[in-house]
Amino acid sequence: MSKYLIVIDMQNDFIDGALGTKEAQEILPKVIEKVENFRGPVIFTRDTHGEDYLERQEGRNLPVPHCIAGSFGWQIQERLSAYAEKNHCMIFDKPTFGSTALAGFVSGIERSVHIDELELIGLCTDICVISNALLLKAALPETKITVDASCCAGVTPQSHETALAAMKACQIQVTGE
Repeated sequence: MSKYLIVIDMQNDFIDGALGTKEAQEILPKVIEKVENFRGPVIFTRDTHGEDYLERQEGRNLPVPHCIAGSFGWQIQERLSAYAEKNHCMIFDKPTFGSTALAGFVSGIERSVHIDELELIGLCTDICVISNALLLKAALPETKITVDASCCAGVTPQSHETALAAMKACQIQVTGE
């Protein structure tokens, strides 16, 4: 069985930095455990902005500078980053919520080798997790896309639940509730 784990934006700014939440801090041990025990390829995404963040559309709508390339907040959480480096994991820097490069990458793999499942975990359920899950579902409509709710956190608990419901409606499997 070919299964990939995709870890969305487990970066310092989303855990305990500029946009950190109690819920993000609470899922961190589960995320680390899942990554370290996963048997198969692990891929990471990293929200990536420039110094001009506040001048861009996202910055005008969310005027909180975060994940500025090269900053401490931009870095993937230390233990996860060490795992990614040790295991030569792919990391996709993305300037927006969803990564079209990630969707293209896994589509390219699927053209050569069947992918049975893509499982997503990370932050934030209601922004980047849902965006990437829907992009992946569009790119690979016959591939099982799963989101482990116990390893995700949203901007708020309510928006987390709303995003899970929306993904279920789009035939994305939600586990860990």
